[in-house]
Amino acid sequence: MDDIILQAENVSKSFGITKAVQKVSMSFKKGEIRGLIGENGSGKSTFVSMLCGIHTIDEGRFILNGEELRINSQVEANRKGISIIVQEMGTLPGLTVAENIFFGNEDKFIKYGIKNTAAMNQEADRLLEKYGFHHISGDSMIDHYTFEDRKLVEIVRATYFEPLILVIDETTTALSQNGREALYKLMKRFREEGRTVIFISHDLSEVIEHTDTISVLRDGELIDTVESGQVTEDDLKRLMVGRELKSHYYRTDYGEPVSDQVVLNVEGLTVPGEFEDISFKLHKGEILGFGGLSDCGMHELGKAIFGASDNRSGSVTLADGTPINSIPDAIKNNMAYTSKDRDNESVIVYETIRSNICLPSIDNLAERGILHKKKLDQFAQEFADMIQVKMTGINQFVSALSGGNKQKVVLARWLGKDSDIIVLDSPTRGIDVKVKADIYALMYELKKKGKSIIMISEEIQELMGMCDRILIMKDGRINGEILRSPALSEEDFIAKMV
Repeated sequence: MDDIILQAENVSKSFGITKAVQKVSMSFKKGEIRGLIGENGSGKSTFVSMLCGIHTIDEGRFILNGEELRINSQVEANRKGISIIVQEMGTLPGLTVAENIFFGNEDKFIKYGIKNTAAMNQEADRLLEKYGFHHISGDSMIDHYTFEDRKLVEIVRATYFEPLILVIDETTTALSQNGREALYKLMKRFREEGRTVIFISHDLSEVIEHTDTISVLRDGELIDTVESGQVTEDDLKRLMVGRELKSHYYRTDYGEPVSDQVVLNVEGLTVPGEFEDISFKLHKGEILGFGGLSDCGMHELGKAIFGASDNRSGSVTLADGTPINSIPDAIKNNMAYTSKDRDNESVIVYETIRSNICLPSIDNLAERGILHKKKLDQFAQEFADMIQVKMTGINQFVSALSGGNKQKVVLARWLGKDSDIIVLDSPTRGIDVKVKADIYALMYELKKKGKSIIMISEEIQELMGMCDRILIMKDGRINGEILRSPALSEEDFIAKMV
């Protein structure tokens, strides 16, 4: 037992009638990288949130180095040697990079009641340099950085004090390959130093490659813990869903012609510092992909197409010449957009499922300027059921949902609006294999109904599997076009991306 650092004993947590975690018991060793997997809603994030002081424990307990853990906040958890990098945005806007890194631990820079900001910035710069994040500055406002860069800041904040237990909750989906390699290197160092890493990811090949053992949760219960080197992805899928899951869930059609009818025309679109001179046409019933490395400009392009960039130039127009210059223009003209940064830009997390689904359609739902609760309830229930949101009811807050179910709410709101042009930025980020299959099936159904989709993704396989045509971006420009074909390989993409 000397090598056991952490034990969970019959840990349970409920949210109302939902039993998120049910009497889970498991042990973690020093110098172990433990994978933690399961479908969305299986209890993974709830389990580690209790460990890290984000949620209170209803029943059971955690034991760290032989002593029962009693913590009520993340700051307390950090002081006990437990740290977490969360799935969604974990930095605080309106603060500098240094203030985010040392949030809750500023006292080390305070003397006689005065904070030494210069010393704090200097220490932040030293840490950022040590981690290889040279382009990030401690005295800069966190708001000036991309979603990925803010994740890198979170990595520094979560690990600079060398915690005993590090939890990584779906972090790699927000990182480029360079960022992922930096994180893998950190995980390996922690293992070599006898520290413990709990690694949550929906990328099963990544979990198998970078962990020692893997624990599988299903419906809040522990199903099994297996040796990483002794299982395949299909083995893990069976454990996750309790049955055989088809591995091929992409489109199977090839050679089907796309309509000549243009529904969206983008000409010379430019956002300084992000991308420049982007031109393309989107056709009726087409799934048009945009691929590239994380910082190629494609994520900002999605916002700009939807009218969400203040300093863009060039034009975005519909088939009839209607310009799309703002978000209200886009929504009014049946355009939809889902952001890579789901919690901050696609849903209102501290509102109900009902409010989130109804919001874009408020004008259509109003009768003579009056909104009727019964009509709103029926509308929200219809589209939540259509896309199978796992919820206690439409009055449940979105913040209580798993990542996959949050994404389903995002899609439900635009289905309710009956949008004709849909911009999907990283639609399957942080989502399990079953929900991915549901989203891919939905995309194909929308295509067959004549809806047009722009799919922005860093995942080459899903671009190959779902798109009629893919535009590859590099350094803010379009660097090639690839047409749908069963003969495509990842090498065809990589050659144009790097």
